[in-house]
Amino acid sequence: MRHIVGYLLCLLLSPSLWASDAMPATPSAATADAERGRKLLLARHDTGCLLCHQAPGLKDGGEMGPSLKDVRTRLSPEQIRQRIADPRVLNPQTFMPSYFSTKGVHNVGKSFQGKTVLTEQALEDIIAYLLKNPS
Repeated sequence: MRHIVGYLLCLLLSPSLWASDAMPATPSAATADAERGRKLLLARHDTGCLLCHQAPGLKDGGEMGPSLKDVRTRLSPEQIRQRIADPRVLNPQTFMPSYFSTKGVHNVGKSFQGKTVLTEQALEDIIAYLLKNPS
């Protein structure tokens, strides 16, 4: 019985169990621009989104990751933001990079150390595009 109680306590105190699947809007959400978000999705060398994902309104895209078409019907803006910002919070084994987190990122080039892939504004612009374009 003591082992079961200990196990349950470990589960309840596990940070991954209580990790939020949503990230609140950043201050840049107020100035988010869907057209800038579209351009970022197309910028293969900057974001790489279309290497793995199909995106609404864009003809090219990979099939390695889930489709982003109609993502606004499946996830809230806060959930979309979390999945772009740091998907490792939800799935530590994911191969999707964290676009707005440097936590746990090691062995990167000196010029990239401590920098996120996306700026706060770019993150919000991509979300604005995904929310505006249904398919």
